[in-house]
Amino acid sequence: FPFPYTPYRIQEQFMEALYGALEAGRVGIFESPTGTGKSLSLICGALSWLRDWEEKRQQEEARLLALGAGGQDGLTPQQARPGSADTAGQPDWVTAFVQKKEERDMVDRLKEEQIRRKKREDRLEKIRHNVHLKYTAKRKRCEEDEAKRLLQLSKEALSQGAGDDALDQLDHNEEELILAEYESDDEKKVVSGLEEDDDDLEEEHVTKIYYCSRTHSQLSQFVREVQKSPFGKDTRLVALGSRQNLCVNEEVRRLGALQLINDRCMEMQKNKHEKKSNEENEGKKRRVSHTVCPFYSYEQMQFLRDEVLVEVQDIEQLVSLGRETKACPYYGSRFAIPAAQLVVLPYHMLLHEPTRNAAGIKLKDQVVIIDEAHNLIDTITCIYSAEVSGSQLCCAHSQLSQYMERYRKRLKAKNLMYIKQILYLLEQFVAMLGGNVNQNPGCQAVSQTGTVLKSINDFLFQSQTDNINLFKVQRYCEKSLISRKLFGFVERYGDPASAVKTNKENQKLAGLQNFLLNLQQGSDKEGDPPVEVEHDQLRTASPLMQIEGFLSALTNANQDGRVILNRQGTVSQSSLKFLLLNPAVHFAKVVEECHAVIIAGGTMQPVADFREQLLCCAGVDPARIVEFSCGHVIPPENILPIILCSGPSNQQLEFTYQTRDLPQMMDETGRILCNLCNVIPGGVVCFFPSYEYEKQVYGHWEKTGLLSRLAAKKKIFQEPKKANQVEQVLVEYAKCIKRCSQTGGQMTGALLLSVVGGKMSEGINFSDDLGRCVIMVGMPYPNIRSPELQEKMTWLDKTMPRAAGQAPSRVLIENLCMKAVNQSIGRAIRHQKDFASVLLLDHRYARPAIFNKLPQWIRERTQVKPAFGSAFAELRKVRTCLSYVL
Repeated sequence: FPFPYTPYRIQEQFMEALYGALEAGRVGIFESPTGTGKSLSLICGALSWLRDWEEKRQQEEARLLALGAGGQDGLTPQQARPGSADTAGQPDWVTAFVQKKEERDMVDRLKEEQIRRKKREDRLEKIRHNVHLKYTAKRKRCEEDEAKRLLQLSKEALSQGAGDDALDQLDHNEEELILAEYESDDEKKVVSGLEEDDDDLEEEHVTKIYYCSRTHSQLSQFVREVQKSPFGKDTRLVALGSRQNLCVNEEVRRLGALQLINDRCMEMQKNKHEKKSNEENEGKKRRVSHTVCPFYSYEQMQFLRDEVLVEVQDIEQLVSLGRETKACPYYGSRFAIPAAQLVVLPYHMLLHEPTRNAAGIKLKDQVVIIDEAHNLIDTITCIYSAEVSGSQLCCAHSQLSQYMERYRKRLKAKNLMYIKQILYLLEQFVAMLGGNVNQNPGCQAVSQTGTVLKSINDFLFQSQTDNINLFKVQRYCEKSLISRKLFGFVERYGDPASAVKTNKENQKLAGLQNFLLNLQQGSDKEGDPPVEVEHDQLRTASPLMQIEGFLSALTNANQDGRVILNRQGTVSQSSLKFLLLNPAVHFAKVVEECHAVIIAGGTMQPVADFREQLLCCAGVDPARIVEFSCGHVIPPENILPIILCSGPSNQQLEFTYQTRDLPQMMDETGRILCNLCNVIPGGVVCFFPSYEYEKQVYGHWEKTGLLSRLAAKKKIFQEPKKANQVEQVLVEYAKCIKRCSQTGGQMTGALLLSVVGGKMSEGINFSDDLGRCVIMVGMPYPNIRSPELQEKMTWLDKTMPRAAGQAPSRVLIENLCMKAVNQSIGRAIRHQKDFASVLLLDHRYARPAIFNKLPQWIRERTQVKPAFGSAFAELRKVRTCLSYVL
């Protein structure tokens, strides 16, 4: 395998196993700890396979083309024996003739593909080595910009003094709010924006690798690794993202909310295609509402596509290139998908089927690599789940009612029919929460509070909406862009402070304005903070957009999800949530269509969830599943994992819900930390099961004086709840450790009190002195009283077989706990020369079922210590061996 430096042995093993899985078309679960060069191993292993695959395919094509050129055409009827027939009753000559015709057709198709591929490669090579072409294209763009500017100046000069016309034009702005006639429920979607006769549109999707990860920063980091790899110069890579990340039109970007950006972009495209017909009507002035996007230029996007394919670029570089070339990076990058060899994209774009289809991603016979996949099941569950609040339902009903009343005479019959259906759905949903859409949701008290779970069918039946075809309503919302029209309507008339031209209009819209005012005033009341958050969201996006997601979720199969009715104090605080129980139903298409799927991560243990809940439920043959887990590159002596069963005063460590609040348990935890902070230099990171427990323990230590004893050795930091404060805390934490290591003295570093599943348990590197010891207080089991978790447990017990005598629900609880533990303790060892201690404070970690769910590289080095004394001795010994300097 080509590699930028001599690979570790475990990297070679990883690449060999990856190559084998791709070659055999397997579904692989690959685990490689952080710091072992996983990204580079994925790149070199996967792209080596792709290179060999393409070579073999081209050799096969050349062989078939040679056969075709050799004149071995199909048999003619006269050449075949007329008397013979095959088993199906067809004469031999007919069968042979059909087979030969298929072969000739295949040869012709291969010839066309070869010509197209050669044309593409020549074009890219030309761009790669001809700088003059770039300057020519840039000069052409400048000339076009200057021509547009002069044309605009001319139009402004002609329109001077036309005050009345300008006023009429302003009146016409409202036309954009009117829904276009809805033709048919079965109308085919029109793919807009492209010339149909262009050869590039017919370009076949070459065999490629789709690589997806959780965040854009992780994707950018992966692209930089590709750039540094031996494949960086020759790989055709395209990075995909949302419009929010890739749009370069400042007018659209200012809308903020993703859904608004999407809708505005689609509307501008539609305007582009209506532009010609509008310009033909010379007697009518073209409306300002028909703004087109200046970056949506097919020619410039083609140029951008070629630039992307010539040189590997991440999202930031792609956006810069889009601004420079005045081409849309969002669509330009999508044009590059067919010819790309490596497509880098976020989870949602690949796992959400409607988004995948809209992006033009075709998975048939392709390879998918899902990195950072430890939360893959939760990710799919979240993507296909949806929640709407009572205030959103009431607000959407009020907005839509006002919209329908204002434009009733302008709307076609089918539009009115669907709007009335949506209004009815909203009324019934609010009624299910115990409210009335015609009253302020913030003032309506809910009589029967609590949480109720229902199947989809039961919910639709009890809300009396089972007679409405939700598939048709969903399709109508998508095609009519009603949520965008409604947002424009509210934006224009919904703000009570905005100036509306006539008293008559003021009267017509008083209801909507008063409702929004009441909603805002109601949210300001003391003790009602959820509505305040909700109202803030209403200012950035139409509530109907969120409701559309909920309606779409209700179209899932009845057995695959549940509807949660969460009734709180008022209707506005109450909510409806769709919970997806079976993520495999949405992952099935990915594994069915793809040649191979690789699920990779730094910590994948325990893998039973992936195998049972995701892959087997998705219909994957167990023989197709392959698992690979490699060790770490650090020497065995560089990590000391200890399961501690009791503390310094022989108090058994068992942090259950019943015992963890006891003063003696909190005292024992404090004594352990005091002893550790005396001998461990640098940074110590201590994870608690929840924010509430961390706060409780901190308060107890303050009262007993343990906190001041800890603070004498380590400066104490606490993980903040607000995400925007995390960076500041980490910077101060790192500064303190560095200062202590340089100055010496009694203070030896810092202690960071963190929370499992919080801001610092994933994605944060506590490398070197930032994390010389990681401590896990108790076992962070999820809250089994949660209705969602209880429903998931019930569903698993009904649908999954028992594993090793354990109920599937029990396995789920243990797996959720250990996934969180494994993510947290993996924060410390981040590279080959790093070293750290890991302490698990709870005797239950020593139980075989739990112990075996630790990552293999930690498990094989873990020591179980019944007493604190022997554990403390090990820590002191390790400190001496590694020349720790206090």
